[in-house]
Amino acid sequence: MNDLIKSSVLTMSSREIADLLGSRHADVVRSIRRLIESEVIEGYTPVPYTHKQNGQQYEEYFIGKRDSYVIVARMSPEFTARLVDRWQELESQLPALPNFNNPAEAARAWANEFEQKQIAQEALKIAAPKADFYDAVTGSDDCIDMAQVAKVLGIKGLGRNKLFSLLRDKGVLQSGAAKRNQPYQKHVDAGRFRLVETSWTDDLGDTHVRTKTVVLQKGLDYIRKLLEREK
Repeated sequence: MNDLIKSSVLTMSSREIADLLGSRHADVVRSIRRLIESEVIEGYTPVPYTHKQNGQQYEEYFIGKRDSYVIVARMSPEFTARLVDRWQELESQLPALPNFNNPAEAARAWANEFEQKQIAQEALKIAAPKADFYDAVTGSDDCIDMAQVAKVLGIKGLGRNKLFSLLRDKGVLQSGAAKRNQPYQKHVDAGRFRLVETSWTDDLGDTHVRTKTVVLQKGLDYIRKLLEREK
């Protein structure tokens, strides 16, 4: 497994991440692209490479430490320890640690280690709700209803009805009788919400159709940020 060290900045290839997870490289690339699209990670451009066995050209990404934790935590949380071990191996290849007999250098080294741990913890916090979302939308065309949104957010006292009310108050959802709880068009156009038709049958056997608001990944991120501003 090979990694790049460019300008003293360590990166890990998406192919190595796939090896660590025991996953198909195509699945890792697909996950990276979805995280880029949802703006969880950013600043990455795929790099072409030629497969040694079949001679075909594919694309891979070179990922920084923080974002590699996000990707692995999203795809397979139980393999996070394996990723930590690999990063420690990579970092051991960097120039030697400072002289710990020197208090100033020792303090800087401790601060750097603490910062790396904080980065990893923050990455896992970011990835956990994303993983919950992807679990929730499996088989549901990448969208979830408001009850599932409330569950994924996991905020005490915030259920489906209270979430609807909050979003109406914030001008995200409409409050008129005819279009109550439907998103305003700008939020639909922004890819945050979608309107779907659902049907149900009453006791007399008559079928009724109603419109339901469902939430996409961008919508979940938007709601989360909206709630964070309320704190």
